[in-house]
Amino acid sequence: MTSDELKSYLDQKYSQYNSPEFIREDPILIPHRFSMKEDIEISAFLAAIIAWGQRKTIIRNASKLVELMDDRPYDFLMHAHEDEFGRFSSFVHRTFNGIDCQFFIKRLSQLYRQSDGLEGTLGRMVAASGPCEGISAFKQFFFSVPHQSRSEKHLADPLRGSSAKRINMFLRWMVRKDEGGVDFGIWKHIPQSMLSIPLDVHTGNVARSLGLLKRKQNDQKAVMELDRKLREFDTDDPVKYDFALFGIGVYEDF
Repeated sequence: MTSDELKSYLDQKYSQYNSPEFIREDPILIPHRFSMKEDIEISAFLAAIIAWGQRKTIIRNASKLVELMDDRPYDFLMHAHEDEFGRFSSFVHRTFNGIDCQFFIKRLSQLYRQSDGLEGTLGRMVAASGPCEGISAFKQFFFSVPHQSRSEKHLADPLRGSSAKRINMFLRWMVRKDEGGVDFGIWKHIPQSMLSIPLDVHTGNVARSLGLLKRKQNDQKAVMELDRKLREFDTDDPVKYDFALFGIGVYEDF
């Protein structure tokens, strides 16, 4: 395909998959249960953090996390007593265990009680420096309190080469202004043109098959390469093509 034909093809696939039907089988289903901004971003962050493996399992376990917060994530983080964090000690999603879960919940509680929450920390850092440097700075800040080193692996660091798929996906959910009703667009200070593609196996394989990506590894260099190409197709909303690439890979056995 020519560049124009490829853009037309991806635009068509984006329109096909950027729809409410997408929500039913995706972890973004979890934050769509809520209407308050803080509930949306907290449940979305936790769903994104455990978003690897089968999507049904991700949704089931993310639902458990919300239930453990009494289905009121923000209220729980703001008012939970120390002994209430123990209820997360038996949570397990693949390698994300009770130790990790308790730390993440406690740390989020600190962010909302003592700082400006996720938008005021992660969002501010990304707005100031871009996704790569912003996510890296947020990881340093998030783990600047006592913790077990094992928990660090659950937050990616793009400056150390990671594609940071899950956090880039979370940022897409929070920032992107979506006429299709999937992404929320509730964070107003990050331009959606700044966002990076949430690169995973599916999007990477499809991008290579279509000639959009040459690098073989799904790492930060591949993210930057694919970002540059997608911005040629839409400078204002390049990550909308995540729907196209992911949908083709998952639903069409491309």
